[in-house]
Amino acid sequence: MERGPYYRSSVRSRGSSNSRYSSNSDVDTKTKMKDCCRKTVAFMCSQVGVIGLIVGYTLIGALCFMKIELAGPDTNYYKGQALKKECSQKMWLVASFHNVFNKTAFVSDSNKVLEDYQKQLVILIKNNYTGRKLKSLWTFPAALMFSLSAITMIGYGDIAPKTVWGKICTVVYTVFGIPLYVLYFLNVGKGLAGVFKWIYVWFVRCSSPQDENQPSKRILVPSTACLWVISGYILFGTVMFAQWEKWSFLDSSYFCITSLCKLGFGDLVPGNLSSKTGSQLRLVMNYFYMFFGQGLVAMCYHLMSEEVRIKMKEMSEDFHQCLRDTQEKLNSCFRRKRTEESMYYL
Repeated sequence: MERGPYYRSSVRSRGSSNSRYSSNSDVDTKTKMKDCCRKTVAFMCSQVGVIGLIVGYTLIGALCFMKIELAGPDTNYYKGQALKKECSQKMWLVASFHNVFNKTAFVSDSNKVLEDYQKQLVILIKNNYTGRKLKSLWTFPAALMFSLSAITMIGYGDIAPKTVWGKICTVVYTVFGIPLYVLYFLNVGKGLAGVFKWIYVWFVRCSSPQDENQPSKRILVPSTACLWVISGYILFGTVMFAQWEKWSFLDSSYFCITSLCKLGFGDLVPGNLSSKTGSQLRLVMNYFYMFFGQGLVAMCYHLMSEEVRIKMKEMSEDFHQCLRDTQEKLNSCFRRKRTEESMYYL
């Protein structure tokens, strides 16, 4: 059965309309995907999004480091146990050979055994031997604290990866984590600075009401207010860690200041030597203390930098005004002198 030209033209028109509809739908889908990606990136760069990114990034890092390091051999622990056993056997042989009748030989031989044990133990300690198994060393709170200390560049050093894949993962993790922390430092610090500035301005205006006829003056948050906030946060951490860890107030404040300044010597770390269950809670609290503490440091940095920037701008304006006044005075002096000279010649 033959089909006329009208049927073929209608088929072509339907095909062209279908292709046009499919191309329009593809364009709409691509536009929606671009808008979705743009909104997602904008949210991730906001204060709430950056906080969620940091928390999620450290959680994923903690799980990865736990899985990698716990799969490795626990050689240091077994070497330490074997060294203790060997030393005790040698001491037993020395005691059984000399007995109690030759005290000088007993003391000499036992000192040799203990010195040899001490040298080998120092070698193990240099390889991060802590006397604990990997299961008690790489717990989730400890891995979480390690993840945060790595990207914030604190680096306590109480625990460190020993496996090859753990070291590779640490390098990759810090390469992507440090820029993320810088983004957190900038965005969250700016947001907290805005909130704190609003509270400070409201408190100043409520405590000292101004005249409505006069123009409102610009209120800046002074550097002393930032120092008081940081001092209060350090005092809170000092009391908290002193009560939990039984540290002195000097050691506790020393730990808080060095941690917030991102020094991280590692000589004092909450819960790193305790085998109690409470030590894990201390590591988690240390995580949150460092997390919010870095945000407060960023807030104070933004407020103090704003104050310095405005003061420098005012000083620059005053300096330029002083130069203009000096120039005008010099010009007036020269004009007066020329006028006097012209009058003299006349």
